[in-house]
Amino acid sequence: MSADVNNLVEMLDTSAKKYPGKVALVFGTKRITYKELVVITRKLAGGLSELGVRRGDRVGIWFPNCPEFVYSFFAILRLGAVVVPINSMFKREEGYFIMEDSAAKVLLCSIDRIADAQNLLSRLDDLGHVICVSAPKDDEVIVNFDSFLNRYEEFDKDTKIEEDELAQIIYTSGTTGRPKGASLTHKNLLANVKDCAQIINVTRRDCTICILPLFHSFASTVCMLLPIYKGARVVIMRAVRPFKRVIRSIFKQKVTIFAGVPSLYSILAEAKFSSFALFLNRFINPLRLCISGAAALPFDVWEKFEKKFKRPLLQGYGLTEASPVVSLNPYKGRKKPASVGIALPSVEVKVVDKSGEELSCGDIGELLVKGPNVMKGYYNLDKETHETLKESWLYTGDLAKMDEDGFIYIMGRSKEMINVRGLNVYPREIEDLLYKHPMITEAAIVGVEHPHRGEVPVAFVVNKADIKEREIVNYLRVNLASYKVPIRIFFKDNLPKNTTGKILKKDLRKEVEHVFK
Repeated sequence: MSADVNNLVEMLDTSAKKYPGKVALVFGTKRITYKELVVITRKLAGGLSELGVRRGDRVGIWFPNCPEFVYSFFAILRLGAVVVPINSMFKREEGYFIMEDSAAKVLLCSIDRIADAQNLLSRLDDLGHVICVSAPKDDEVIVNFDSFLNRYEEFDKDTKIEEDELAQIIYTSGTTGRPKGASLTHKNLLANVKDCAQIINVTRRDCTICILPLFHSFASTVCMLLPIYKGARVVIMRAVRPFKRVIRSIFKQKVTIFAGVPSLYSILAEAKFSSFALFLNRFINPLRLCISGAAALPFDVWEKFEKKFKRPLLQGYGLTEASPVVSLNPYKGRKKPASVGIALPSVEVKVVDKSGEELSCGDIGELLVKGPNVMKGYYNLDKETHETLKESWLYTGDLAKMDEDGFIYIMGRSKEMINVRGLNVYPREIEDLLYKHPMITEAAIVGVEHPHRGEVPVAFVVNKADIKEREIVNYLRVNLASYKVPIRIFFKDNLPKNTTGKILKKDLRKEVEHVFK
């Protein structure tokens, strides 16, 4: 890849010029070459331009994993506009907040979102058009994706995109539950991609399988941008289940790089395969590397997985605000599986105390990150940006320590965030909903470790009258993505509090730590 690539559009176009006939994307029976990918993104960009999308405009994309996500991503960037991905598991009101806050002009979505899209059109002044995959018919504001794609000529204008221009706004909640848009530039994402490519030695001969949701920064960077940067192939999977389908794709497509979250590796490490073990080991044969991200990987899971599958499993650390990868255990050379590795080549890290003074090796404090991958700031949130970015250092809110070799060890989080399979869940959002229920007087949400699912949310409630656990769960499911719904509801006469009336969540967590062991 040429060193003078300054933005993500140039990145795609450069790979397409070098490998025009090479397959870029695989999705089921579909095979899309690099040349075809560029043509599709140019046509889609031409259509978006006709709808009035201009440099700096925000455009929402609300898809499950599918090629349309990739088409839309690069088409939006080709215009100098900004991608606003929406969690595919979000419900209507969650999507509404992101579309409203970003003032997105257009929404591209899947057919299962058409009712939500119609609702958003009626409520959002900035939203003028929806492009929907498999929409039954076109009207003035909702257009079928394929017919829209074929209606316009390729966008052939040379939009000069500077490296410091915004490429993506990814919404990630704060401790208050209010989602904040991490503003990532072309430079941020390219720097992260280049570092990752160097560390794990990605080449055009590699093939990455994408089972993680593309709306997530980890999948977007590692499973989409990274292979495209090197002219490699991406196998997109709609879902991780049934896993036998994933295994078949690994063998058939000769997948070499597999990225997953710790809960998946835990299931694989613990599974009693019997005869299926031989099948799995045979079909996993093309893999040269597995990467774990988005949450902490327990040491015993790493140990069991590598022993069973004889493949390196590298743990890393990142956060959306850092595009997202900060550190990774080396592919070659010394590894320390209990750690999250060492900082990427262009990234600096340090651990500080509460006063901001750098700590010595082995001391625990807040992890700070600096580098070209660190976000520009939170979209339209100056105060929150200044609290998080100080003198070019990103204050992660994560507690960590470092050893004499520069390996980082994450010790916990200073925030209340619950990490469910790599997805952020914030107690305040769930608590606010519980407090709105007429039968509930008090509520608290804590995260506890589950042996198979990793960290999961658990609810404690004080109720006015008799109410069943299932009733509360059903109430929450209507308003929240499924991964945010507590795995258990515990009823109490009162919640423990300190002298100022603050609920003692630490005490609540201790009460249920044994439940899932």
